[in-house]
Amino acid sequence: MELKIKTVDRSEGFIEAIYLPAILAGLRITVHHFIRNIFGKRDVVTVQYPEEKRRVSARYRGRHRLTVREDGFIKCVACYMCEEICPAHCIHIESGEVEDKSVEKYPVVFDIDELRCVFCGLCVEACPKDAIRMDTGIISLAHGSRDAFDYTRDMLKDAYHENEKTKFRSIPSPLTEEEALPHSVGRLSES
Repeated sequence: MELKIKTVDRSEGFIEAIYLPAILAGLRITVHHFIRNIFGKRDVVTVQYPEEKRRVSARYRGRHRLTVREDGFIKCVACYMCEEICPAHCIHIESGEVEDKSVEKYPVVFDIDELRCVFCGLCVEACPKDAIRMDTGIISLAHGSRDAFDYTRDMLKDAYHENEKTKFRSIPSPLTEEEALPHSVGRLSES
């Protein structure tokens, strides 16, 4: 079996061999942008950061937050679905039980390591109670130490929609069975 050899003609010349046309084309683009930025202020894309904030799309996945119910307790029921679906394994949940009949269990520990997070949004899609969201609009994740990127349950609380009526509580208040389960068929009746 004979190999076919294809000969490539490389008759570029001396000017192209020293990359002079490519250097001149690059300088032309650089000078064009320099002049446009100096004299054409209206189409400059630089954002003057602390004074101006960059516009964030509604679909942007920012820092995580935990939403709360009407009574101020977090919506998370510690079902571990977000922890299981996370491809980076950055979510850690430990559940606990409470005396409140309206809540089966709640997360005693809910930690997210933001340095490992890939911001894929799968945890938001997997949550059956809409307890975790990534719509905070916080895009600047900068801290002085690595430990500051470990967000706990209390740091992830929904502070953006908080008022006096729905203050965040770490555990639900114990209720009577009638108050906790008003429409339950198995409720104890007073006789």
